[in-house]
Amino acid sequence: MSSETTGASYAAAGVDIEAGDTAVELMKEWVRKATRPEVVGGLGGFAGLFDASALKRYERPLLASATDGVGTKVDIARRMGVYDTIGHDLVGMVVDDLVVCGAEPLFMTDYICVGKVFPERVAAIVKGIAEGCSLAGCALVGGETAEHPGLLGVDEFDVAGAGTGVVEADRLLGADRIRKGDVVIAIESSGLHSNGYSLVRHVLFDRAGWALDREVPEFGRTLGEELLEPTRIYALDCLALTRTAEVHAFSHITGGGLANNLARVVPDGLHAVVDRSTWSPDPIFDLVCRLGEVSRPELEKTLNMGVGMIAVVPPESVDVALTTLADRGVDAWVAGGIEDRGDRTEAVALTGDYAA
Repeated sequence: MSSETTGASYAAAGVDIEAGDTAVELMKEWVRKATRPEVVGGLGGFAGLFDASALKRYERPLLASATDGVGTKVDIARRMGVYDTIGHDLVGMVVDDLVVCGAEPLFMTDYICVGKVFPERVAAIVKGIAEGCSLAGCALVGGETAEHPGLLGVDEFDVAGAGTGVVEADRLLGADRIRKGDVVIAIESSGLHSNGYSLVRHVLFDRAGWALDREVPEFGRTLGEELLEPTRIYALDCLALTRTAEVHAFSHITGGGLANNLARVVPDGLHAVVDRSTWSPDPIFDLVCRLGEVSRPELEKTLNMGVGMIAVVPPESVDVALTTLADRGVDAWVAGGIEDRGDRTEAVALTGDYAA
């Protein structure tokens, strides 16, 4: 076989192994900060290790798992050249699905797919993921960075993650706990979070022709800065709520909007009524509505409309629940309640008009 160097190679095909190694070295500092005592070993192995003997304190531990990405919000990060916040979105989308059933997030892994490895860029993405894990109280135990030349453009990338949590079986939250007379508490979102960006991008860029650097008085910052606002991570707030108040269910308001997600935890025979007049959505929601002439049903089934999480609690837990969240700096309010469904077919009804 010829020793000539003119033949094909991985590097010639567009994959830079050395750049990948450099990215791993740069991200190690951040991954070390996103840990828990149960994590065994460090970054660089073929698998992340977590000491499961920590689960012995549970009578009947149930493991919860979730996986997600952040959708086309990555396009905003790419166009703005800001890579250290998108990881917060990823963590929020995963761990807040776990906590809905009452599970404590234990650890996450991530997958970053790029057209070309720029080590500093990959490290910035991982930095955001590690920071998000710290905010959620879980560990980042490993991940994968894949270079896909020819499939993705040089500057294109995507992220995904998977998480595992644990909950005691007799503390599992969900529809079977909800009763007539329970109260629906809405917990404020930080903005669009990570859902509906295909609609948002179509309206603001394709239809309205707005630029990311456009200053928007209603936001007090540029359009790009508003669109890149990280997803709020509720995990520790929700877990704190379960320790101070009786909680029957949570609902993470993501794709599908408030009504569709809340319906997932409303049992047969009951009906949730949510009053829009109890809150005023942030200006970004009205902007998308106006510029895109989007109907309210379409808007509400696509965007969270200012509510990122719902807690369903018995009436006697309302005051302590609101106080707990307020003490943690989280805005929340009573938005409705649980009634008999009667002859109504839908599980959730949104009533009234949004407050001005």
